[in-house]
Amino acid sequence: MVPLRVVVAPSGFKECLGAEAVTRAIARGILSACPTADVVEVPLIDGGEGFARALVGMTAGTLRSSQVDGPLGSPVEAVWGFVGGTDQRTAVIDMASAAGLSLVPRDRRDPLSTCTFGVGQLIRAALDAGARHIIVGCGDSGTNDAGAGMAAALGVRLLDRRGQPIRRGAQGLLDLADIDMTGLDPRIAETLIEVSCNLDNLLLGPRGVARIYGPQKGAPADAVGHLEIGLGRFAAVARQALGIDLAALAGAGASGGLGAGLAAFLGARLVSRYDILSRFLDIDRHIEGADLVFTAEGGLDAGSAAGKIPGEVGRRARSMGIPVIALVGTIGAEAEIVRDHGIGAYFTTVQAPCALDEAMAGAEDQIERCADNVMRTVMMAFQVAASATARSKASAGRLAAGPAQ
Repeated sequence: MVPLRVVVAPSGFKECLGAEAVTRAIARGILSACPTADVVEVPLIDGGEGFARALVGMTAGTLRSSQVDGPLGSPVEAVWGFVGGTDQRTAVIDMASAAGLSLVPRDRRDPLSTCTFGVGQLIRAALDAGARHIIVGCGDSGTNDAGAGMAAALGVRLLDRRGQPIRRGAQGLLDLADIDMTGLDPRIAETLIEVSCNLDNLLLGPRGVARIYGPQKGAPADAVGHLEIGLGRFAAVARQALGIDLAALAGAGASGGLGAGLAAFLGARLVSRYDILSRFLDIDRHIEGADLVFTAEGGLDAGSAAGKIPGEVGRRARSMGIPVIALVGTIGAEAEIVRDHGIGAYFTTVQAPCALDEAMAGAEDQIERCADNVMRTVMMAFQVAASATARSKASAGRLAAGPAQ
């Protein structure tokens, strides 16, 4: 009998578990329920935490680290690296390593004050090491400054009406009046910079980054409006000083507007995270031929269908006629939308009411138990189907034999 082929292709659980740990937990649960299954592990990194480490690992590249200013200004050790293979001058960084939400203690979360200066320092470190192609992963950010800090670290001067540098963080954007590009590191002009991001993330408006992600980063309701005003001012000044329309740019809202800043200041190309990932990992090749696919993320809601890993996995698997199950930490508003995008069913890994810290501490065990339970349900469904098929054949046989003599 051919073993059941199950592909496990999740993202990480933000601030909790990386994609590799989530993948291993799901695989253990599946094998506990079905020891004969052929489980294919495909952890997927969407540009957030672990992006650089994952791409470097996939390509047998070289990891490095640099001390940079974290989102609150204190030093952090940020991991980045060079991909392996034939292109030895391609560096990869993830902004979360320098300015991620996990670097901001919960009691100090305020996206008006957090800053991307360390991201610019990472880009400079890559340039110093000889990079001429830099891939920046956007995701899991703790900032909302539209990359103003990043630009300042690379020599751009963002000025208020008095000609003085603005304050760090999104609060500084409220005072922005002009942009002086004359001090930009000249090596930028000779470097291809690509941004791995969710192109559905917008800079402004009801679905803009401030309103959608500001509260997740600690912004109270009254601060969200200030974040939006600051981004609007940045877009207006950038249009006037640099001639770029950021309001209409797909992906400009990535990582608190860092996508907009990278495009405006560095001329970066904003690219779908899956187009970047597919250069290094053939996702479709792994999914093709599977009997079942498991995906996962920390929180499932309407946005999961738009550019996030579960939605992308569902879309690709559906095109091949393969069913997908999602395991998630929380189920949010309008999560059922994902059923229209290839995810046939979803289950929460949290099995009893508990505090967030408690759920995060036990996440790996919860994921494994959930995968075990769901896989046992799948195996029972196979048994039901086999029983129904057998009864149908028996009934057909009796009909063909005619009435009993």
